[in-house]
Parts: sequence; structure tokens; C-alpha cells
Amino acid sequence: MANKILSFNLEKTDCLRRTILCCLLCLLFVCVRSQTFLSPVSIIYTTTNTYISADKDAFSFTANQAALAGNKNFSAGFYGERRFLLADLSSYQLAVALPTPSGNFGVQGSYFGNAAFNESGVGLAYARSLGQVDVGVQFNYYQVKIAGYGNASAVNFEAGGILHITDQFQTGVHIYNPTRAGIGKSSEEKLPFIYSFGLGYDASENFFIGAEIQKEEGQQVNVIAGLQYAFDKKLFARAGISSATSSFYLGTGFLWNGFRIDLAFSVHPSLGATPGMLLVYNSPEKK
Repeated sequence: MANKILSFNLEKTDCLRRTILCCLLCLLFVCVRSQTFLSPVSIIYTTTNTYISADKDAFSFTANQAALAGNKNFSAGFYGERRFLLADLSSYQLAVALPTPSGNFGVQGSYFGNAAFNESGVGLAYARSLGQVDVGVQFNYYQVKIAGYGNASAVNFEAGGILHITDQFQTGVHIYNPTRAGIGKSSEEKLPFIYSFGLGYDASENFFIGAEIQKEEGQQVNVIAGLQYAFDKKLFARAGISSATSSFYLGTGFLWNGFRIDLAFSVHPSLGATPGMLLVYNSPEKK
């Protein structure tokens, strides 16, 4: 009998915890807008690495679709992170890049949350090179679900361009949701309009530095800056900052038989650490 009472109390406590968490997430959803949840916290360097001259992979286009034009071979990757060490705040993302003679195609999928509250999205991207300039566009389907309240969705698009000033220096611009698409039938809640400017410089074959300035509608300007150093062709390290949340991140990665494994974590001054792992496969270069 005691075991049954204990089991009931544990289930009741867990239900209450999830309900409170759901309410907090709903509040955050209204305050900070949806794009924040689906954007990575620990793997922030995928934003600055958009503007790297070499080593393009499946995640290169997720911050600026024009970077997809630089992919020479098939690439696919997956990442997961546990935000602030909470299982209910886990986030996952999948990306695939497919080069073709008619331009390059990409697919991106994202998921954040748990059964009580979650956001998901899927996007189809296309990019091609126009000489010194690369251009790309992506169409997205976004959905949010709240237990007991149903779900709502939206369709929007994003686009970007990258200018190759030299072989080592690139700069670009990107816009997300310029039409200010609304969520659900009423469209009262809007997805944010975001625009950004980024640049990257390959100082050498081993050292890269990049930065991006982001402005989200209704939010303060966010500056993301990062650097990457390769100790050899199979081992490298990364570090950087994000000004909007006063967060910093560190990461390391290594290559093995066409696979790249990245381990990273970021630290928020108030909310704590977020560990993450990314796995990418790049097919061998065609001879």
C-alpha cells in the first residue's frame, strides 16, 4: 500500500513539474519569440562558420542559405543539446546538403521541447553560385504544440547572399521571415523578422575567425563572434561569444573516416551550462 501511495505521489509531482514547465515555456514563447528555441545554444559556431572559405558541411547553410552553394559533396549531419542540463529543454536538428549540376539543395529539420510543449520545423533550401556571389533561399514549415491546447503552424521563408571578396575573405547578409508570417489561423502571434550581416576571414589553412551581427524584431542587437584553430587535419578547437545572452562557448572536434564529431558547451551567466554534440558525414571528394 505504501509503495502505491509513493508511486502516486511521484507521478503527481512529475505531472505538476511538467505543468509548471509548460507554463514557463508558454510565457517564454510570448516574450522571446519562437526562433530562439529552434536556434542552437551550444553549437553557436555553425553561425560564424557559414562564412568559412573551406570545410563546408551540412550545417553551413542553416544560418545563411547562400553558403549551400559552396558544398562540393554530399553531406548529412545531426546535433543534439540539453539546454541548461534539463531533459525537458532538449533540442535536436538534422541537416542534409546535396550538390547537383543545377544548383545545390538542402533539407533542415528541428525539434525542441517535450510532450507538454514543443516546437518543430522543417525547411527546404536551394542555392547556387553566380561567380563572386552566392545566393540561396529556404522555405519553412513551423509548428508549435501545447498539451491541452492543440497546435498551430506557419509557413515562411528566408534568404541570403554571400560575396567572395577574396579567396580568404567573405561577407554576407541574411533575412528571416521578411513577410512577418503569423502563427495559426488568427495569425495574432507573429514569427520574428530577423536580419543579419556576417563576415569570415581564413587567416591561414589552420586559423579562421568570423562574426555575425543579428537584429531580431523587438530584441537587442546580438553579436556572435568565434574562432577556429586546426591543430592538424583531424583535430581542431573552437571558441566564441554571443553578446545578447552574455554567453560563451567552447568546443573541440575530430575527423574519422569521413565523419566529424564535435563536442561543445556554452555557459549562460544565470542559467548555467548547455552541452551539445554534433555528428556530420561528408562524402569523399570526387576525383
